[in-house]
Amino acid sequence: MSTATTTKPRTGAAAAAASPLPDEGRIGLRANLRHIGALVRRNALQIKQDPESMFDVLFMPIIFTLLFVFVFGGAISGKGNQGEYVNYVVPGLMAMMGMNIAMGVGTGVNDDFKKGVMDRFRAMPIARSSVLIAKIVVELGRMMVAITILLAVGFILGLSIKSSVLELFLAIGLSAVFGASLMWIFILLGLTLKTAQAVQGMAMMVLMPLQFGSSIFAPPTTMPGWLQSFTDYNPLSNLADAARGLINGTPLGNSVWITLGWSVAITAVTMPVAVRKFRQKT
Repeated sequence: MSTATTTKPRTGAAAAAASPLPDEGRIGLRANLRHIGALVRRNALQIKQDPESMFDVLFMPIIFTLLFVFVFGGAISGKGNQGEYVNYVVPGLMAMMGMNIAMGVGTGVNDDFKKGVMDRFRAMPIARSSVLIAKIVVELGRMMVAITILLAVGFILGLSIKSSVLELFLAIGLSAVFGASLMWIFILLGLTLKTAQAVQGMAMMVLMPLQFGSSIFAPPTTMPGWLQSFTDYNPLSNLADAARGLINGTPLGNSVWITLGWSVAITAVTMPVAVRKFRQKT
């Protein structure tokens, strides 16, 4: 006598766990955009529940603008001529805002893995890249808030737009494009290093030389020759010079194209590596 064994079909959570997730390549563009939108909303709700996470965006532009205008403004432009320095430093600080906010993406990704948030995403049939892109979209929104506050403080201190409103928006857009490319570097750091503190420490080691060895705060002509050479190749200098030229109506040279070239190159190199690393971890 032969006995036949029958297997009951799995239902509910057991079926979901047993069935493989659809391959990311099969997820269409519309579904991808829907996933990104849902994750952007999720990240925005997190900010709403934790308003203190916006303190850096709200206060950093005010503190840095007041600090550098009134500490360095007199030394660089002459005592009583801080107004001239405002038009020099505020466009440069736009570049600095993007870089500082980009650092928060890496610590946020690392923290999400520690809290187990990514375990939930692992069980969902979504494109892995949508998780990272949603984070970048939210951070770009935070960056726009920081730049708006920076410009508001600049106008109070005497900032004047000597070109046009369109060129002002072009300067903001250029800062956003470059800032988004830097976020992929910090996402990669967040996926590679073990703790958020390590990400922050490594980021500061990169940020400090790039920020202060640039034309953000002072003209390179006042620096030693060896530092001028570093400043000439510093991408932050090109971004600061491009934003300064767009706002003040001064010659741009190749600064806009060099900044765009840096943005494309950084994204092309780091984005695929970060997405691959993220897939491996999830």
